[in-house]
Amino acid sequence: MEIEGRNLPAPCVVVLVGPGAAGKSTWAAETFAPDLIVSSDRLRALVGAGEDDLAASADAFALLEEVVRQRVGRGLTTVIDTLGLDRERRLNWLAMARERGIACVAVGFDTPAEECRRRNRERAKRIPADVLTGQLKAWGAVKKELGGEGYDDVLAPTAVRVVPEAFVGAGEAAQRQREAPARLRFGLQLSSYTHKAGRKTTGQWIKDVGAAAEAAGFDAIYVMDHFRQIPQVGRAWEDFLESWTTLAYLAACTSRVQLGTLVSGITYRNVAHLGKIVATLDVLSGGRAVCGLGLAWFEAEHKAYGWEFPPVGDRYALLEDALQLLPVLWGPGNKPWRGKVLDVPETACYPRPLQDPLPILVGGSGNRTLRLAARYADAVNVFGNAAKVHEKAAYLQANTPPDKEPPRLTQLSTTLIGKTPQHLTALIDRLRPRNQDPAKYAATVNAATIPDQIGRFRELSEAGATEVMLTLPDLNDDLTPLETAAEVIAAFR
Repeated sequence: MEIEGRNLPAPCVVVLVGPGAAGKSTWAAETFAPDLIVSSDRLRALVGAGEDDLAASADAFALLEEVVRQRVGRGLTTVIDTLGLDRERRLNWLAMARERGIACVAVGFDTPAEECRRRNRERAKRIPADVLTGQLKAWGAVKKELGGEGYDDVLAPTAVRVVPEAFVGAGEAAQRQREAPARLRFGLQLSSYTHKAGRKTTGQWIKDVGAAAEAAGFDAIYVMDHFRQIPQVGRAWEDFLESWTTLAYLAACTSRVQLGTLVSGITYRNVAHLGKIVATLDVLSGGRAVCGLGLAWFEAEHKAYGWEFPPVGDRYALLEDALQLLPVLWGPGNKPWRGKVLDVPETACYPRPLQDPLPILVGGSGNRTLRLAARYADAVNVFGNAAKVHEKAAYLQANTPPDKEPPRLTQLSTTLIGKTPQHLTALIDRLRPRNQDPAKYAATVNAATIPDQIGRFRELSEAGATEVMLTLPDLNDDLTPLETAAEVIAAFR
């Protein structure tokens, strides 16, 4: 299962450099998808009578420059398979990459001269001996120049893979996890209910997902709190379940996982009523409820249901009141409570929750939200890579009152997990929108193999995350993504 080798960020420009018969084309074909490779030989065949039609070389190289320019301009990974011995051409490709903010690496093929000559002799169509000798001599000088030309790296032709930026350091991080395992909680977020079996079997599908998630080792199941599908996920008319009703059903279908929302919009319900709903779920689930709270952002949803969508300042005032009211409501007694905008004459909530305290998780990454979470919440959920998580963790630490523990930091991301590189490629090709570049889709859904996902989550743990929540984009087809995720989770147990 382990995958060794160097991870390169997608997109990137890879410049192959070396004499003829050094193994450039063979290595490129073994390492990269054919669509990523721009080959001078193939272009010579396209504009001339064949790959060995030297009279077509000038036209082939002119076409190569244009193809590279177009691909780099579109932000596509481009592997340039040619001799690469012309310094001016190399620097031009490097400049193209820099202009687009794309990583550029050179791969030097320092194959012994005798090996190049031996390979050339075995070719059906050989490079003229004097031409190859000239290339070998030129390579001696070129390999000294590569290190000073400004590439992000100069590599030997070993195993490399092009991966989303989030996974560039995953190999080293996965090794750290093997050597000194860190513990990390895993949550499953359900954001879509358009499973292939259809509406009549939705109840059974939810039940099966809950059982499979527990078997896979997930610590919690979360659902989005919306009343119709959000545009980031699907179309407004797609099937979408009410959150707390779904969690109550899951409580009966599971025995161990925590259950909560990511997150309940503060404008969607009377806050005291929300407190009663959460307390009821906690009792019925045996103490497994998590109360997720957020500012509410989906204005179109409010308008569709005839709800007021207050200005952001009013919603912050409501959120701050809710963070203070709910623990009072869940506590003993029946005293009145008044905040900035809420006035609750009687804070009666019986039966009280089994958990004391019942955890409140705030969703949001803005500083104003984080300050509220630092002051009142038990956990806060953010988006972003390890650097962002580290930044938010530091901010929470600095803004938490001295008499309170900083809230736990959790991170949510869409996560596509492949069992092997081949399996991952098949998933990307099947799931991506028809007009979207596979590499861009892969970055959007954090697509990677099991070892690389272990590395990414290790980096998030090191940055300060105590729990990661996964949205699995391929879960609606069948439950095997949960079985695949189990192999990632097992590395953190």
